Amino acid sequence: MLGDLVYPYPSGPHITAMMRANKRADTKPEAAIRSALHAHGHRFRKDYFVKTDHASVHVDIAFPRRRLAVFVDGCFWHCCPDHYQVPTANRQYWEPKLARNVARDTLVNRSLAAAGWNVVRLWEHSPVEAAVANVETALSGRSVPAKGLRLE
Repeated sequence: MLGDLVYPYPSGPHITAMMRANKRADTKPEAAIRSALHAHGHRFRKDYFVKTDHASVHVDIAFPRRRLAVFVDGCFWHCCPDHYQVPTANRQYWEPKLARNVARDTLVNRSLAAAGWNVVRLWEHSPVEAAVANVETALSGRSVPAKGLRLE
């Protein structure tokens, strides 16, 4: 899948340890948003698998009956316009990889929309109450995102 890219060697054991510690699910921002949603009386599924015609994806927070998919995106991995910084080490590897992540997000959004789902993408740095308000807005059928959040 990396095509012509040469997999980079880590610049040190501390980098290897840090990258291995990254989690795919149950991140701290995701857990905080789930906790707040639960406190507001919302019931949902976490790490919910959805297969569409064009993509298979694990939705961070899903409301299957309402067909609402909520993703909590990390600033580095999804190239946040406010906080993303181009990596200085192994740049020839990271730039295309992160560009593919953003392209995959777009594909997932379109695939879920084609399957009848609404998609909300929140940045990891979003204030929890603003994120909850954004999800509640989407649950009510309105599409007015709060500043710093992505509603797609």
